[in-house]
Parts: sequence; C-alpha cells; structure tokens
Amino acid sequence: MGSGTAVVRMADRPATQRPVPPSGSVSGGVGKGSLWSELPLAVVLVVLVGLAGVVLGRMYAGSLLTGLVVGAAIGSVLLGVACRRLPSWLVAPLSVLGLAAWTVWSLRLAADRADLPGPLTEVAGEAARNGIPRLLTAMIPVEPTPDTVLVPVVAAWLAGLAAGEVALRAGRVLLGYLPPVLLYAGAVYLVGPNAAPAVRPTLVFVAVAALGLALPGRVRPGGADHMAGLPPKVRAAARIRLAGVSTAGVAVVVALAVLLGPALAARIGDRPVDPRRYVEPPRVDSLDENPLIRISGWALHPEQKLLDVTTRSGGNADQGGDATRIRLAVLSDYDGVTWQVGATYRNAGRILPAPAVAPGSIVEPVRQDITVAGLTGRLLPAVATPREVTGARVAYDPATGTLIHPEGLTPGLRYTVTSAQEQPESNLLAIADVPAGEEVARVLRVADGVPEPLRRLASQLAESGGAPYTRAAAVEQFLAEHYRLVADAPSGHAYPNLAFFLFGPRDAGGQRGTSEQFAAAFAVLGRLTGLPTRVVVGFRPSGDGPVRAGDAYAWPEVLFDELGWVPFDPLPRPDTEPRPVEEGLRPPPEEPPSPAPEPSADPTVSPQASGAPETAAGPGGRSTPVLLVGGAAAGGGLVLLALLVTLLWLRRALSRGRLDRGPPGERVGGAWREVTDALRLAGHPATGDLAATEIAVLARDVLVDAHGAGAEPAAVEVAELADLLNRAAFAPGTLTAQQANRAATIAQAYVAGLRATRPWWRRLLWSVHPGPLRRDRADRRRRGARV
Repeated sequence: MGSGTAVVRMADRPATQRPVPPSGSVSGGVGKGSLWSELPLAVVLVVLVGLAGVVLGRMYAGSLLTGLVVGAAIGSVLLGVACRRLPSWLVAPLSVLGLAAWTVWSLRLAADRADLPGPLTEVAGEAARNGIPRLLTAMIPVEPTPDTVLVPVVAAWLAGLAAGEVALRAGRVLLGYLPPVLLYAGAVYLVGPNAAPAVRPTLVFVAVAALGLALPGRVRPGGADHMAGLPPKVRAAARIRLAGVSTAGVAVVVALAVLLGPALAARIGDRPVDPRRYVEPPRVDSLDENPLIRISGWALHPEQKLLDVTTRSGGNADQGGDATRIRLAVLSDYDGVTWQVGATYRNAGRILPAPAVAPGSIVEPVRQDITVAGLTGRLLPAVATPREVTGARVAYDPATGTLIHPEGLTPGLRYTVTSAQEQPESNLLAIADVPAGEEVARVLRVADGVPEPLRRLASQLAESGGAPYTRAAAVEQFLAEHYRLVADAPSGHAYPNLAFFLFGPRDAGGQRGTSEQFAAAFAVLGRLTGLPTRVVVGFRPSGDGPVRAGDAYAWPEVLFDELGWVPFDPLPRPDTEPRPVEEGLRPPPEEPPSPAPEPSADPTVSPQASGAPETAAGPGGRSTPVLLVGGAAAGGGLVLLALLVTLLWLRRALSRGRLDRGPPGERVGGAWREVTDALRLAGHPATGDLAATEIAVLARDVLVDAHGAGAEPAAVEVAELADLLNRAAFAPGTLTAQQANRAATIAQAYVAGLRATRPWWRRLLWSVHPGPLRRDRADRRRRGARV
C-alpha cells in the first residue's frame, strides 16, 4: 500500500516539482543519441564556413588557402561538438589551443610551399605584424604565404567556434548563422572585382543554410516546453507577447525587403568595389622615383661595384645584347622637368602574372642569380619580363614589369629571378602601327613649354619617314650621328637641358651628354612625332660577374600595336666622330625660279648720245615706236619659250632617271616620288606623318573621286606600289628588275590618270611645273648630308 500511494503522489505532483533526470541519461536527450542529432547541424556550419574559403580562394594561386580554411572550419566546429559535455567557459580556451596548433601548422606548410627561409618563430612574427596590409596589397593571384593565409585561417576558426557555440550549445540556429554570414560577406568583399561573380557558391550557401533550418529540433535538457509549469494566465500572456514579437519581426523583415530589395537588385550588374584602393601599396623612396638622375653620378665612378650576376640559362648572342639588359626602373611620366616612375607596386609571391605575348615573338627564358653589392634604394634589378623570383620578398608592377624590395636593398641580398625575354618579330616592325587613345595618353603626353627648336626638329624628323617605325629609326639615327657620349656631362633632362644638349654650341658644352640626355631626348622627340615612348634605366653588363656603375645606362622604348614595347639605342657608336648638327637640319626652302619679266606695254626710249637728234627718223622722217615694242615682245617670248622647254626637258629627265636608272630599290622609290609629286600637283599633298599605306589610300580616294568607279583598278595598284616601297626600305636588295618595271608602270598609269582629271590649262602646266625639281634637289641635299 505504501509503495502504491507513493506512485500516486508522484504522479499528482506538478511538472515543476518533478525530478529532472541526470544530464547524462538518455531520457534527457544529451546522451549518446544527442551526438548524432547534432552532427547534421555541425556539418551545415562547417560547409557555411568552408564556402568562405572557396570564395576567397578564387583570388589565390592554387588551392592551399581553400584547404586551410576548410580545415579550420572542421576543426573549430567538431572541437565544439566533442566538448559538448564540458562547461561553456572551458570550451573557449580549448578551442584557442586548437586554433594555435592549426595556425602554426598552416604557417609552416605555407612557408614550405613558398620556399621562405628562416625559423618558424620569425616567419610567424612577420606574418602577424604584416598579415592584414600585405593581404590587401598583394598582387592577384595571391600566393599562399604565411602573411597572406594567417588572417583567413584565424577568421575561419573564430567563425566556426562562435557558430558552434551559439547554434549547437545554445540552440539558436539562426543567430548561429551570423558569424559564417559575416565571414562569407567579408570574403566576397575582399575578392571584389578580382574574380568572376561567386554565383554558385552563394546559391550553395543559401541552400545549405535553409537545410540547416529545416533540420528536426533538438531536445533540450529539462523539457521541451519552458512554459509547461506556468499558470494558465501567465502562459497565455507569454504566448501573446511571443506572437506579437514574432509578428513585429516578420513585419520588419518584410519592410526591409521592400525598401532595400530594389536597390540591391539594381546593383547586381555593378562592378564591385576593390578594397585595395583604400590601402596604400608599397612605394619607392624619393631616390628611386627618378633613377635617371643617378646615371651621371654612376658615370663618374665607373668602377663602383653594384651587383654580382650569374646567368644560369637563357641568353641569345644573336639578339644584339638585348638579352643582357637588366632593368632597374621604367619611367613613363614626364612633366617637362623630370621623368618619374609612377608605378603601382603590389606585394607578390614567387610566381608573377604572365603577360600576353605578341604574335610571332620569340620568348626565351633567362635565369639569373643576383647578389646586391653597392646598389641602394628599393628597386630590384631583373631582366625583362620577370616571371618568378625566389630568395627575396618582392612587389611587382605588371604595367612596367619592374620589381621592388619593400624592405630596401642591403649588401649581400641574394635572389634568383627567372624572366621571359621577348623579342618581337622584326619583319612586322616596318608595318606596325602605334596605339592611340586614353589607354596610352600617359605615354603620349607632352608637357607644356616645349621649346620651338625641339618642335621644328621633331617636325623635320617626322617628314623623313611616314611609318611609325621609320620615324623612330630617324630619331635614333639623328641622335647617334650628331652627338657625343661623354661621362662628365652634368645631369638634367628638363626642357632647357634638352634644348642645350641638342642645339647648344659644342665649345660651350652643348651637343654632348650621358645616356640620360640621349634617352630623354629620344622620348620627347618621339612623343612630338606621335610615338608613345618611355625611358628605361638599367644596366648593360658585358657578361657574368660584377655589374659596375659604368654599366648603367638609359634607353628609350616605343610601344607598337600587337608587338609591345620595343627598345631603341640612340647612343653613338664607339670611335665615331659626330657630324655637325647643322648638316642634319633641314635646308632653308628654295624659292622657285622666277620666270622672265613680261615686257612692258609702254614703249621704251633708248638713251641717246649727246648731239644726236631727239628721235630716230624713219622713212619719211617719222619715229618707229611700233618696231621697238614688237622687238621687245618677241625677245621676251623667246626667253619664256626657252624657259618652258628647259623645264619640260628637266621634268622628263627627272622622270626617266627615277623610273629607268639605278638599282631596283631606287627605281621603286623614284616611282613612289612620281606619285607623291602628282598628288601635290593635283592639290592633295601627302603630309610627312603618313605611312606609305596611308598615302596609298589617299591616292586611291583622290583618283576615284575624280574619275569615278572606272579608275578603281589604277587606284588600287597604288597599294601594290606602297608594298614594294616598304620592301625596298626594310628589306633592301630583295627587289628584282621586273618588280621595278612594274612599279614604273603603276606610277606612269596613275600620273596619267590623275593628270587627265585636271582642267585643260592645268594639264598644260603639269609637265613644266618646277615644284618636283625643287623638291628633288632638296631631297638630294638631305641624302647627301646623311652619307
């Protein structure tokens, strides 16, 4: 009876007075069965945190970063599940220990993959000090190094820890999603526009999050309903308040969706913001901002040792020494006073971005071991274009292909650089064009204040050749032939310095300079003729071994379409005496021979001797003024006729000499001059900045506009003549006599067709116009001055 009474009384107790089963019993829901109930949600949290690593890994090289983030997600969440029976205050310290172990292992793995020397403590300290700035200034794709993986690994572990504690231990699944969501949003923002939109990872993230919310509810220790033991009135009031709060929350969510949804949808197609633009990238110091001024100082101490270089592979002796050029800096900005680097350097790993290779170019690897001796600053020498650097931390500018060492150069710094030495197809240079527009405005800009003599010289050099490569070669040849290379010339490349270098008297120090003045003068004259140019500072060693200050020099480069930057060398050849600058300048324009003066209509009276009669008496004693006028008119007509016959003979002799005499190349050039003279006589002169192919288009349009479609065959043949001219200029000695005869036939047909379009009185003057004779004489003088 006693036991039965006890059972009845136990059943009659309120729920709040019933004994709670021990936390370890099965009936409480936290025993062995609760582990399996928590695993699905734990897997959901691991996937959410790991997806942040997938998104972030799209701007990293390789998959190491993604694996480390996923490992941090698994370790942090599963450690929380394994410690579910421990008090919450003890889980955080244990998780921090796990974070430390995983971070150390990740840093060691990243350091080994990147071949970074030094003890682990030093590597970890460096990563902890510079992890965030180097992550925000690293070049895309980012190499997984200790300083670029530290922040993502730590953030992923902390997000997994917070999510596990809130969602698994406290049971607040939706609130537990907040750390993974913030981590994922941060990864998307950090990637920005540096990768394709993360559409698939985002859809997977939303689907997995929804799956986690749909999982069956977990049984809480102490009962499933906290309000089961409350009085009915209190329980009703609590439920009403809960329903009101839930309704208000839903209303807020709906309102936010209505207000923010259209704005967010409108920004789907916008380009994301790159957070790197808010972070100052590594910069060169003031000494390296314009290394061109260091050329003069190095020239005065040529034996100073700057580097030690050993080439282990690559190099081509047939490239004219270009493969041994070591770049230090590329200067693209000129304000009329100084050339400046103006590069944007980004922290980079060992593997550098591969630039696009021009079609037909020959790419040869060059691998060098370089040891710094007396060179100072941050600029890191390397053969163009570097592809891999080991042994030193570098920052890289893809636009110029140059490197810096952010910590500064120190004696004994040793690194290995593998470069892709590119040689453009030389046969394409003759017909290559140069780009124009906003993309190259920086390397076409000419600052205000250009001295007028520089403009005149640039205009003369531009008229000597139409194609861009021809204009560049003309500037190169002019500087190499008329100026002297010296080591003691003062530094300076502002407009006044260049004007003195180009036109100053020799006895006062003009017309002589270091490679600084030669390169700067070429770049400025090139821009004045429409060529995109820049100046490069570097070294030209004679071979492996020490690189001394005397090996430093500057050279210009010109940008060509589909060929990239092509170097030029305006320095004079050794042991050559420069010619006077006056010989290379344009001779003063000659006035055309003036025709004989027309006889006056008024009769002229010859002076008479003293004592003679006042008038000459004719028959019958009358004067004869008509005979005097007639004699003067006949004499003037004979002089004019002789002049016209002489001009006609000279013009025909000029045409015969151009078309029938000399080697085939000269005959093709003579045929081309016949066409350009005809365009001038027709009132459509071809300016000196046009290429041969562009002049051919102009000649075709002029003839077709005058004759109509019937002249199309003769007009099209001028393009064939332009091709023969380019071949004569850039492949001398390859033309045949048949091709020269063909060029003469094309020129004669075109001149005859164009002359037929003129009015009758212009056709009469066509063959006696002195303009072609005058221009031929000026051309002969210029060619004689160059020989």
